[in-house]
Amino acid sequence: MKFGFVGLGQMGAPMAINLALKHEVLVYDRNTSTVAKVARNGAKGAGETDQFSDVDVLITCLPAAKIVDSALFDSNTGLAQHLKPSALVVDTSTIEYGATLEIRDQLQAVGLRFLDAPVSGMQKRAEDGSLTMMVGGNAKDLAEVQGALSTMASKILHMGDVGAGQLTKLINQLLFDINAAALAEILPLSAKLGINPEQVAEVVNSGTGRSYASEFFVPNILQGDFSNGYPMQAAYKDLISGAEISARHNIPTPVLAAATATYQQALLEGHGDKDKGGMILVFERLLGTEFRATTFKEDKA
Repeated sequence: MKFGFVGLGQMGAPMAINLALKHEVLVYDRNTSTVAKVARNGAKGAGETDQFSDVDVLITCLPAAKIVDSALFDSNTGLAQHLKPSALVVDTSTIEYGATLEIRDQLQAVGLRFLDAPVSGMQKRAEDGSLTMMVGGNAKDLAEVQGALSTMASKILHMGDVGAGQLTKLINQLLFDINAAALAEILPLSAKLGINPEQVAEVVNSGTGRSYASEFFVPNILQGDFSNGYPMQAAYKDLISGAEISARHNIPTPVLAAATATYQQALLEGHGDKDKGGMILVFERLLGTEFRATTFKEDKA
């Protein structure tokens, strides 16, 4: 099979590189320097979308539903019009459930197959090929490409029909968001009351309060570093999706609503370019304190 890969951002570039280690891959991104970088690692770069007419499987990894829609269906550059009949589109982006169903319908209307396959694991796991991939769609379609997808993801789970992958990813992301918001609220409290932040961090990350969010963010918070994860302004779409599902299906989500309020406050205060650990800045400002390592405070002084 010949693969196409569109979207070479923080996650997409390493995923495409890993895929190209074992398969023929044609890559495209509006950022031509990124295309060149991935091409130096075994893929073939494309300058135009009409070069994808002979790919069997198109993989997309893009930041938002409207960008996926444009990449596939734009009247001038959309890939769907160039793909061969019955080609398989695998979308590894994280987008809304409703948008995923609309994309499926549009692809089916032109004779193309579709899997939604969002990934979890951040950039480091994208680089080492150990992502978790949650797939929605036809099981036979997944079986056809599972070997190739395993170059990017060490765990591939078939969750059900199209859209089930995105719903599963959303559940995971919302739990992550809630954990990050809880850290933002509680850790500054300890600093305000005079407890050593480094010792608190050690207790949290070795005790029952630990989570992936604490293990990932707390060491960076201690150093005042909020540049190691997906920017909050880009990730906010998950909270929008959570609120939409809650409202549409009349499902109360009070803890999620509280976490969303913290997230929104961080965005309003201009921290959207920071990772989710940056939510702590909201409560540090409110309490007039910082949850930082002694060495960070000394360097700052």
